[in-house]
Amino acid sequence: MRALLLAALLAASAAALAQPQPYPTRAVRIIVPFAPGGPTDTVARVLAQRFSERLGQQFVVDNRTGAGGNVGVAAVAKAPPDGYTVLVTSTSLVVNVTLSASPGYEMREFAPVVNVAWSPNMIVTAPSGAQSLLSLIAASRAGGLTYGSPGAGTTPHLTAEYLFKNLAGLKVMHVPYKGAAPAVAAGMTGEVPVVAVALAAALPLLKGGRLRGLAVTSEQRVATIPDVPTVQESGFPGFQDYTWIGVFLPAGTPQIIVARLNGETNAFLGRPDARERLEGLGFEPVGGTPARFAAYLDAEVTKWAQVVRETGAKAE
Repeated sequence: MRALLLAALLAASAAALAQPQPYPTRAVRIIVPFAPGGPTDTVARVLAQRFSERLGQQFVVDNRTGAGGNVGVAAVAKAPPDGYTVLVTSTSLVVNVTLSASPGYEMREFAPVVNVAWSPNMIVTAPSGAQSLLSLIAASRAGGLTYGSPGAGTTPHLTAEYLFKNLAGLKVMHVPYKGAAPAVAAGMTGEVPVVAVALAAALPLLKGGRLRGLAVTSEQRVATIPDVPTVQESGFPGFQDYTWIGVFLPAGTPQIIVARLNGETNAFLGRPDARERLEGLGFEPVGGTPARFAAYLDAEVTKWAQVVRETGAKAE
């Protein structure tokens, strides 16, 4: 009898161990590889609040800056694949694998969870500047064009370099600023004649009439600024790109955890208040499955590698 009881207890213990443990059972760290206050950080904090409320444990944002985002990204790549280290980052992830000589990570070291939202890049100028993208290009044929961006290697930089140098054939001079805020300020005051930035950074000033939008890089016009044409409408068919923000886990993280965070994010993005909040930041909710995001990332790596190669862009 004692032997039978012991066998039953052992079987019950084995069955309990075989059951997946609830997730999470302790605080989770969300690493953002950029400084507080930027678009990626803002979206990460919105998600952290949502996850904390829904999953019963604190999701804490940890800003790990440096090397254009590579420091924080590399930290997640080397973290245990247990679901307790999450990465929320931007398009820089797929750009830097080509742009940086030693980024400190490889794409295969991550499990894509979900593409949260994206925002087109923009070409903007002071209210007294050029009236359109085509008039700007025409006026720059003889003397060339100086433009600003949030920094070397950012998607707005690569967008403008490819558009003005490779497609329009202009002689260009790039002025890299230390972030979107100083770049936008330079465009607003006319310190540089034109600036390339993400929509999210320029939107408040566009609405306030302190900047003029010349073109957006989205496929269609943006509902909040319907008077700004797309780059495609301005004479460059097929041209489009976005700054996106996505959620990642270290490769090898159990699929049940990937699915849980994916499901919670998609449920959140389906709420009207979430859409309104993201659109207020200049972003459009995306969502979808991990597989869909993985396929999109493959295409993004190829696309930005071509842009880096053809423009000859260098990291700071």
